[in-house]
Amino acid sequence: MNLFTRLFESFLRKRHTAGHFRRHAMPLENSTGRPVPDHLARQLLMAAHEELHAALERLHTRESGLSEDEALDVIGQTGPNEVEHEKPLAWYQHLWLCYKNPFNLLLTVLAIVSYLTEDPKATIVIGTMVILSTLLRFVQEGRSNRAAERLKALVSNTATVLRAGQQIELPIRKLVQGDIIVLSAGDMIPADCRLLSAKDLFVSQAAMTGESLPVEKMAELADGNGKDPMDMANLLFMGTNVISGAATALVLATGNRTYFGTIATRVTATERTPTAFEAGVNSVSWLLIRFALVMAPLVFLINGWTKGDWMEAFLFALSVAVGLTPEMLPMIVTSTLAKGAVKLSKKKVVVKRLDAIQNFGAMDVLCTDKTGTLTQDKIVLERHTDVFGQPSDEVLQFAYLNSHYQTGLKNLLDRAVLDHVELQTEMQLARDYVKVDEIPFDFVRRRMSVVVSEKNDHHELICKGAVEEILAACSHLRLGQSNIPLDDALLEKVLATTQGLNAEGLRVVAVAVKEVPPHKTVYGVADETALTLIGYVAFLDPPKESTAPALRALAEHGVTVKVLTGDNHLVTAKICREVGLTVHGVLQGPQLDDMDDATLGRVAEENTVFAKLSPLHKERLVRALRGNGHIVGFMGDGINDAPALRAADIGISVDSAVDIAKEAADIILLEKSLMVLEEGVLEGRRTFSNMLKYIRMTASSNFGNVFSVLVASAFLPFLPMLPLHLLVQNLLYDVSQIAIPFDNVDAELIQQPLSWNPRDIGRFMVFFGPISSIFDITTFALMWYVFDANTPEKQTLFQSGWFVVGLLTQTLIVHLIRTPKLPFIESIASVPLLVATTAIMAVGVFLPMGAFATYFKLEALPLNYFPWLVAILVCYTVLTTVMKRIYLRKFGWQ
Repeated sequence: MNLFTRLFESFLRKRHTAGHFRRHAMPLENSTGRPVPDHLARQLLMAAHEELHAALERLHTRESGLSEDEALDVIGQTGPNEVEHEKPLAWYQHLWLCYKNPFNLLLTVLAIVSYLTEDPKATIVIGTMVILSTLLRFVQEGRSNRAAERLKALVSNTATVLRAGQQIELPIRKLVQGDIIVLSAGDMIPADCRLLSAKDLFVSQAAMTGESLPVEKMAELADGNGKDPMDMANLLFMGTNVISGAATALVLATGNRTYFGTIATRVTATERTPTAFEAGVNSVSWLLIRFALVMAPLVFLINGWTKGDWMEAFLFALSVAVGLTPEMLPMIVTSTLAKGAVKLSKKKVVVKRLDAIQNFGAMDVLCTDKTGTLTQDKIVLERHTDVFGQPSDEVLQFAYLNSHYQTGLKNLLDRAVLDHVELQTEMQLARDYVKVDEIPFDFVRRRMSVVVSEKNDHHELICKGAVEEILAACSHLRLGQSNIPLDDALLEKVLATTQGLNAEGLRVVAVAVKEVPPHKTVYGVADETALTLIGYVAFLDPPKESTAPALRALAEHGVTVKVLTGDNHLVTAKICREVGLTVHGVLQGPQLDDMDDATLGRVAEENTVFAKLSPLHKERLVRALRGNGHIVGFMGDGINDAPALRAADIGISVDSAVDIAKEAADIILLEKSLMVLEEGVLEGRRTFSNMLKYIRMTASSNFGNVFSVLVASAFLPFLPMLPLHLLVQNLLYDVSQIAIPFDNVDAELIQQPLSWNPRDIGRFMVFFGPISSIFDITTFALMWYVFDANTPEKQTLFQSGWFVVGLLTQTLIVHLIRTPKLPFIESIASVPLLVATTAIMAVGVFLPMGAFATYFKLEALPLNYFPWLVAILVCYTVLTTVMKRIYLRKFGWQ
């Protein structure tokens, strides 16, 4: 018999003080937390309270099952037993999503304009950037999604069904309402069912409710008090599984009409809200696009007015627009994310959506389930105590004998007792005690006993059960070696002790004994009287060893952890204390039901533990935290976690999760551990930091260049640079940035969550951009006054001189503002970035000095130009470093 769980269930149902251990139902809810749809709950409750013959008659079936013709008629009306899943995008839809972002759209427009104005070089340069960024993202995300599909857990695809009195194996999709199914240990329950018969049936509902302990199911008619389908002991739900025992059941609902199907339909039908990453990229993109839309027409008007050649002014303004647009941003973002995805895959993290990597780094609140994440998802014997809570080996020995000699199927609690006793002790007990008889469990007594003979000397009756049931059969209790009559004062003290254990989140089973005459060999319920209470065994799902250090590491990196669970609040609070998670408040699901969104947002911020939650409670909490401005991650693996996974900025699941959870997730962990999460957070921050480098560098240098162009356009009798020069300079600079995804990131920059801040980028651009303009204007003066490049005939020399200075300062800025530290001394770029930038600077000098100068409409610079060039670069480095220190003190450095 699966006694321990039965006893717990009895204890929990009967006692209000232990009410916090009751099975928690998972109502289907709307956004306010109230059940929807009502008709589904009503139908299930009606089936639970309905007489079997009435239920069979209502569904036009019988205990021998439907005939094949009847089943075909039903499946024709209801369709196959399949739950709606999120359909993968067609390749062309995925390709469009990879292409569709503001920069790609703007660059496409610029490429079309370049083509129409017969500028093929600009068209090729711009088009190449768009195609590369789109394809890189498309390929990498395609690989990740295919890997995630391969990770989907394989589940049993057949069920044992009675059809016209014959047991047959059928594919689950062919089950219909009215079928009679046969269940045994290990079976996945394929539909919502009403039990017809059950023997020692225990079902794991963890995927639905989050509770780690299996629940007992029985075929008896439900009492009239239950208001929640999940509380009905005679109902089974699709997606749960049989731990032990056997049963036959009537199929009530299939496919999307099941409890599970209703949740799955809601999840797959819900559009994803834009994540923080998507919102951040779009806001930064539009900031830069608005800047380009203002500056390019200004350049066009000034040059057209002062030079008189409006077509040349238009081409130049178009080149300025291209130069202002960080056309490499989509490619840099995608390649940085792809590199992060590859790196994370080596750390047991599969990235389904590339955007999720940045959200990983930006995450400042992590909501996680308790079972299997903080804990081992395994019941262990935590304590064995005497009647007043002191450790007692005697209690453990008697509990072991009871579990060892019972003939029923042993559940998780029985195994926990047996596993706790060392092998040597087991062997000794087996030698000293021999089983005489057993008084099996029944639903009236809610306890069970074994009778053993100790060395053929005397018989000992050992009884274990829920505290109330055992106390009802006890007349004495054992203190030390003495048995003392159980009076009201001692009873009150015993109850206080057990309630104290309950308050610590422990599940308590009482153990009592009675010495009986050795001549007797057959025992019955009548012998379970005048027992002596000797103590208790208490159980817990213990925390993982890795949990405490992982939580400390997450806290050090600015991530607040909140626990959202369907399990009991006392158990959860105890686990949190054990792993060092400071609990700032505990709320239970029913308390959230009547809260409006504003109140929910406040309590979500203030509290750490949320227990007894249903799926939509979890979803509301995630949305409330996002509404408070947090970047929220949610980690879960059950059916009850799917809505919250989809609502979070980053949904995190595991490879052993149910399919609907993996479909809703952005990231799948190959190991259900917070340590893996911490590594992912840091990698996400490195990825984001490198993306931010590119945006800051490009925005500030482009701003400086355009400011310089405006000054030059107003005062020079010729263009300061030809459109071709601007495009080549821009392309070379972009090539130097390809190595940014592989750059080193200072440890200080990834200590706290990183997020998009368009205002900060705009401020950075305006602060550092004009610095380069100072040296551009210095170069103008140098070429005009020192090298006499002050006439239209000598404009090529002027343009060549500024081309080199512009490209070298633009490339040098990569090293100057990639870190808040002193460049080249306190912080050194990665080798790929050093090589790339050095190579591009060399190419920049070679172009006017080499054989291709004429092709690019440049000319060789005099040798005395280069000392001036070195001086300009040194002064630029010094001034930028000084200004960086000022910026750092005033605004900080994200």
